[in-house]
Amino acid sequence: MSMIPALSVLLPCYNAADTLEETLLSLGGQTFPDFEVVAVDDGSTDATRQILRAWEQRDRRFRVVTISHKGIITALNIGLGLCRAAYVARMDADDHALPRRFEQQMAFLYEHPETAVVSCLVTGFPEKHLRQGARIYIDWLNSLINDEDIRREIFIESPLAHPSVIFRKRWVEQVGIYLENGWPEDYDLWLRLYLEGARFEKVPEVLLEWREYPQRLTRTDDRYSKENFLRLKAFYLCRGPLRGREGVILWGAGMMGRRLSKHLLRQEAPLVGFIDIDPHKIGHTRRGLPVLPPEELPTLWKRYFRPALLVAVGARGARALIRVRLCEMGLREGEDFWCVA
Repeated sequence: MSMIPALSVLLPCYNAADTLEETLLSLGGQTFPDFEVVAVDDGSTDATRQILRAWEQRDRRFRVVTISHKGIITALNIGLGLCRAAYVARMDADDHALPRRFEQQMAFLYEHPETAVVSCLVTGFPEKHLRQGARIYIDWLNSLINDEDIRREIFIESPLAHPSVIFRKRWVEQVGIYLENGWPEDYDLWLRLYLEGARFEKVPEVLLEWREYPQRLTRTDDRYSKENFLRLKAFYLCRGPLRGREGVILWGAGMMGRRLSKHLLRQEAPLVGFIDIDPHKIGHTRRGLPVLPPEELPTLWKRYFRPALLVAVGARGARALIRVRLCEMGLREGEDFWCVA
């Protein structure tokens, strides 16, 4: 192929023979034709390589690179370096791209040159493997459509399904491609882009069928553990919203608040206290710092130059109630407080 395509599809594969054919069929059936697929076989020991080679032989848009097994981050970076287009779509070897996915996402990027990353709505499958937690997460993902929504919620959880995005390659190269920090590589990338001021959007239609199954990497790899998510959040909170703050207050002295506070203190965040509504916690200490009722927040707030508050309460429905209360106090989300659970 000599002509540079409009879009490169970055597809890492490892022992994906059971699902790969379905994925490749969904790519071959796209209504947007001007793309290449850069498929990186990460040292598979099943029939993955043979399936990819067969597609490469019958469709010139498919390019296959085989490497020794190095893991997802190395595969992504090798593949990204081989992507020739200015736009890169992520795809995983077990998902389905609906026929108009590339057409609609590329049209959005052409019409919105200020957007760095465009995602879409997703649906989970197969139904029998969708746990309640996965359903809640997908519903939350699909509730975040525009840049304001995504930026507001970005420290709660990863707000974009990795295989649903198309990004401008220059933005990802600008922030340093995929990094290995012992936590989720996609969430790490979104947070680095966020700190650089990148704009995120979603096409408000379901364009990706996202496979859920017990052996999925996010369920088996320690990088995706809750503890590593908290480590990642603390790291980027201290390099973004908490920079230059004299005092940091955590709303939530329960398990989530305690665990997050540990990582914040390791990042040398100036933590000064906790807020909680539980009378059994109020009046006690966490990490040697006072646990106070919400009524005492204004007094604590006034003691510090540019204080910041993090809402670390995981109970369903609590986040919305706390947001209302903080706004009634005159605090601004994204300026004075951030929800992080």
